[in-house]
Amino acid sequence: MIEKRRAVLITFSVKTDRFQSRTERNSFYKQLYGWKQTVKKQERKYVYERDGLLDEIPHIKVDQSLFIIMREHMRRMQEFLEDWEDKIKWDMFDVLLNEEQQRLLKRCVEDE
Repeated sequence: MIEKRRAVLITFSVKTDRFQSRTERNSFYKQLYGWKQTVKKQERKYVYERDGLLDEIPHIKVDQSLFIIMREHMRRMQEFLEDWEDKIKWDMFDVLLNEEQQRLLKRCVEDE
């Protein structure tokens, strides 16, 4: 039963001075959170949603730069964060979810 409740709390902070440009920093955020692109063509407006890693991994957003994912998704998240390790500081903590948090995370999986 406890195994099902295990999750990982991930926190990160951006080292702004280590990015070569704002574009590179924005690339990190776009890859993580995704983004919305609006294209105006003639008199029409087209909106495209671009997925980020957190659109593919069920998570609970706790605060800015702080979220919880199930342990089973940690490998993928860790690989992503390690790719940016020279530009961000990140850490992870094992946590146990209460029943309400477990339902919330389960709902994220079902919505996919």
